[in-house]
Amino acid sequence: MSSDCSSNSTCSANSMEKELPGIMEGRGTLKLVFTVVSAVMVGLVMFSFGCSVEIRKLWSHLRRPWGIAVGLLCQFGLMPVTGYLLAIGFSLKPFQAIAVLIMGCCPGGTISNVLTFWVDGDMDLSVSMTTCSTVAALGMMPLCLYLYSRSWNLTQSLTIPYQSMGITLGSLVVPVAFGVYMNYRWPKQAKVILKVGAIVGGILLLVVAVTGVVLSKGWNTDVTLLIIGFIFPLVGHVTGFLLAFLTHQSWQRCRTISIETGAQNIQVCIAMLQLSFTAEYLAQLFNFALAYGLFQVLHGLLIVTAYQAYKRRQKSKHRRQHPDCPEVGYEKQPRETSAFLEESDGAAVTLRPSGPEQQHRAAE
Repeated sequence: MSSDCSSNSTCSANSMEKELPGIMEGRGTLKLVFTVVSAVMVGLVMFSFGCSVEIRKLWSHLRRPWGIAVGLLCQFGLMPVTGYLLAIGFSLKPFQAIAVLIMGCCPGGTISNVLTFWVDGDMDLSVSMTTCSTVAALGMMPLCLYLYSRSWNLTQSLTIPYQSMGITLGSLVVPVAFGVYMNYRWPKQAKVILKVGAIVGGILLLVVAVTGVVLSKGWNTDVTLLIIGFIFPLVGHVTGFLLAFLTHQSWQRCRTISIETGAQNIQVCIAMLQLSFTAEYLAQLFNFALAYGLFQVLHGLLIVTAYQAYKRRQKSKHRRQHPDCPEVGYEKQPRETSAFLEESDGAAVTLRPSGPEQQHRAAE
């Protein structure tokens, strides 16, 4: 998209030739790296996380989709509003503001499934939300962009990357379906695949982030966009957690929805930027998308580190209070506090010890 163009020279087709060769080379290399690595990452990770999905729980989420509904409200309600407010608050130029809105309107990314696993979140809800948000994005992305982009005068229409979203959806559904079948037929082997996939997914996420930084050959981006790239995912995590908490979701679901809200599909955003912007603007906007992806990985790693530290602290506290009690191998799952509680969730909660004394008796 070409916005705020006062002269034909800056918005002509010849602007492609004016871009620096180094930036073009770096952008082309990055595109190839992201395509290959993302394809491998999505296939392996989604297959492994599909091995953690139980058909009964998945059907429970689809039959009473309260958690999915809250997640979609965060994804296509809070994130576009946050992007709009950031664009207004930082007084961005039209083409920069639209890029921020595009990022806010994108569906959830695969990184959310990796992070959800490491914070002991609801994997069934996480996979369901990622899939449903990708399907919903086919209609919600054009609607949200139409509503929020009216504040700026645009001379060129946006191009929705339906092909890219279709490929993303296929790369989600097919591996997850095989993983669910694997868990149904061979549950013991599925647990091993899940652990290996979680580790591989984390490594590949770091590879994608580091490769993007190394091959970018300098951040040719407005500092304001880098600041927004740092703030945006963090705001998404916080507001997603608060909305889940206000709707009385369990702590496990609050963590899941929080991560799903802040983690966006960077590949869809990059595809839309490439289809909608000329090379003059694409260079810095492409780096903005990379910066968002890098910061969402860093924020996610900080969340995982904080949670794992808290978890180890609770285990150490339990060992000090009950030195003769064996280690309990499962996490205490809090009870839902409203009508959002599903029958299967309630049954699962009541079967688990709810305190140190109950855990001690269960171990004995």
